[in-house]
Amino acid sequence: MALLKGKGAMTGVNLIAKVYKNGVTKDGKSQYADVQLDARDPRGPEQTNLHLKSDRVQDENGKVRYNNAAPYSTGQMEEIAKAAGPNTEPILDKGGNEVGTIYGFKGNVMPATRGTGLVVNTKSVEPSEFKVDDKTLDNQFASMRTARGARAAAKESQAQAPTRKAEQEQAVEVDEPAVG
Repeated sequence: MALLKGKGAMTGVNLIAKVYKNGVTKDGKSQYADVQLDARDPRGPEQTNLHLKSDRVQDENGKVRYNNAAPYSTGQMEEIAKAAGPNTEPILDKGGNEVGTIYGFKGNVMPATRGTGLVVNTKSVEPSEFKVDDKTLDNQFASMRTARGARAAAKESQAQAPTRKAEQEQAVEVDEPAVG
């Protein structure tokens, strides 16, 4: 899940929403959307998980997956679509069929009142600073992969740091002549 810390970190955030056609609830009042921090937003590059919501779920076979979708009312989805305007891209399955839409927009986020993660305050949405295209999702995954690699490298160097410091201290120890 994206971590937005500090004063103003949750305001004016460039976001993308992955909305699948089959994500509508049975009563038709809500739509599930996977809203993510846009990797091109200044807060994005160091994030190892750009999703505003990310719950670890284990199915009956013991397989672990992540649920990144949060429910938004039909009215809230209309606000997101209106803010995105023409800044959309179809989501295609392997057969080339359109199964959803990616919306690029900007807004304020806040902690979810029900459930976990962050949600978009749809009263604050406006057009994004970035254009979504057919490479947007690939760029999102590449950004998360790069951030995970950088974090792993940082942990690796921290783990080696005490060893190097001990080696340096050993090298500095010199037998001083006894004065006597």
